[in-house]
Amino acid sequence: MRFEVTILGSSSATPIYNRNPTSQVLNINERLYLVDCGEGTQQQMLRFDVRGSRIDHIFISHLHGDHYLGLVGFLSSLHLNGRKKALKLFGPLHLKEIIDLQFKYSETVLQYEIMFYPTDPKTPQIILDNEDVIVETIPLDHRIECTGFLFKEKKRLRKLIKEELERVGIPVEYYTALKKGADYTDNQGRVYKNDMLTTDSAEPKIYAYCSDTKYNERYFDQIKDADLLYHEATFLHNMLDRANETHHTTALQAAEIAVKVKAKKLLMGHFSARYKTLDDLLIEAQNVFPNTGLAIEGKTFFV
Repeated sequence: MRFEVTILGSSSATPIYNRNPTSQVLNINERLYLVDCGEGTQQQMLRFDVRGSRIDHIFISHLHGDHYLGLVGFLSSLHLNGRKKALKLFGPLHLKEIIDLQFKYSETVLQYEIMFYPTDPKTPQIILDNEDVIVETIPLDHRIECTGFLFKEKKRLRKLIKEELERVGIPVEYYTALKKGADYTDNQGRVYKNDMLTTDSAEPKIYAYCSDTKYNERYFDQIKDADLLYHEATFLHNMLDRANETHHTTALQAAEIAVKVKAKKLLMGHFSARYKTLDDLLIEAQNVFPNTGLAIEGKTFFV
């Protein structure tokens, strides 16, 4: 199963040094999910060959402009390009008011339905559950109400061992039951155990998206054992006072979080405009958690 994230934007408050405000696209079993939609997201989609028409779910973490100011433009483009299919939008309660106001005064009536689901910034909630993934909100500690998002891949069916099926002579109509774990009994009453005919699928993956937040252990249990942890790392640790003041995290703290929650890989983003290059942030984090990478725009990371 495909489970990967492509970075569209990794800057913090402003676009600078060829870094755009926060946005990324998840591909989960060929379904695309947009996570945050900062200014310039549409241009980044074009640049990195992401088809916006394939996006049916959008998740907005909070109402600071660098995380949602590209949204109205993107929704408008879907309308202008003839979209008819409904779109599911998850985000802060007042996001719907902002969108409605924009379309009201531009006298725009969308050709498709926006199904809006307000997120609760206080309590973790399951907000999406389909055949591929379960998505939960992660209450974070930012200057305004903010949630991250936890994407949990669902366990896949067992894999058939075709050579064994052919050797035993099992009819095709039994394959689905075998994938679900059933044994097979032939016409002579001989029982073939499922583990002789199939192999287990890979363990489900977990992707944790922690957008803007101050270091706070209250969300650590929820992101424990993430295969890929995206965590903001706005500042170097010598700017800790500034990080605390603005409710952000340092690169060192992001690495410490990865250690504490036993993440397999850390992906840092939301870089301050004060840093023209990102090498120092990467070094600071890797000294604590070696398996750390940077959310470089256009790069795809496998969960």
